Amino acid sequence: MKHVTLMGVAAAAIAAAAPAQAQDQTVTKRVDRLEKEMRAVQRQVFPGGAPTFFEGEIAPDNTPGERAKAATPVADLTARVDALESQLQTLTGQTEQNAYQLRELEKQFTAYKIEMDRRFPAEAAAEATPASLPVVPTVKPTPAATTAAAPAKKPAATPAKATSPDAARLALVKKVEIPSTGNEQQDAYNYGFRLWDAKLYPEAETQLKTVVTKWPKSNQASFAQNLLGRAYLDEGKPSLAAVAFYNNYKDRPSGPRAPHSLMYMGVALEKLGRKADACKAFRELDDVYGDKAPQDVRTDAAAAKAKAGC
Repeated sequence: MKHVTLMGVAAAAIAAAAPAQAQDQTVTKRVDRLEKEMRAVQRQVFPGGAPTFFEGEIAPDNTPGERAKAATPVADLTARVDALESQLQTLTGQTEQNAYQLRELEKQFTAYKIEMDRRFPAEAAAEATPASLPVVPTVKPTPAATTAAAPAKKPAATPAKATSPDAARLALVKKVEIPSTGNEQQDAYNYGFRLWDAKLYPEAETQLKTVVTKWPKSNQASFAQNLLGRAYLDEGKPSLAAVAFYNNYKDRPSGPRAPHSLMYMGVALEKLGRKADACKAFRELDDVYGDKAPQDVRTDAAAAKAKAGC
């Protein structure tokens, strides 16, 4: 009886322990799985597994495949950082080189402007002033006593002259209609343009100078100063033309006709035989305006550069 009772108690204990043991194994498996997952995460985030920061049991997996897999993202990131640093060094070098070239270009341009300011006024004055004027002999009046006895002579009748050159010129000027739209500034420029178009260059030059003087800061001044240079050029005065073009570019670099003036300045310099200076003007046109210059200016500049041998 006693033996049977002990067997019953043991069976009851075993029956009571079975659920607890099953539960404990389940928890253990879950803990093992969580630990493995944690180790995997740590290997991905901290592939080195430095013992300074981790306990011994959280050591990196020594399996070659696992280590290579863990190291791949870091290797890729390191390579990308190295490539970026290399590109940054290259860009820095290019930037420094461009800055140096820009400083050199500014120095050359400043020297060029000083040289043009020095040369042009002197040449313009030389061309504007005739090299030699005919000397008109002075006729001294004869004393009254000497001329009193001489019989007075009637002046010979002169044949009627044809229309004088001045009158003919005035007639041509009068044929040019003076615009009257109510816009004084625009009318003044248009009249100068009509005079130039009629090949009345001196009259056109006077009119265009008036526009520049009265409205020096206007867009019409840029148009008028450029057309003034073209009038000089068409009249066969390239030195005065070069001065006019240069002043328009210097005084109104943002004006609507500044690129045109810079191009025509090269043309005028080429006509003066100064091909090197003409090429400088064409290069400056490319450097300052580039593709922003109107298409007709770029086309004309290409032909002029070819003619100058730039």
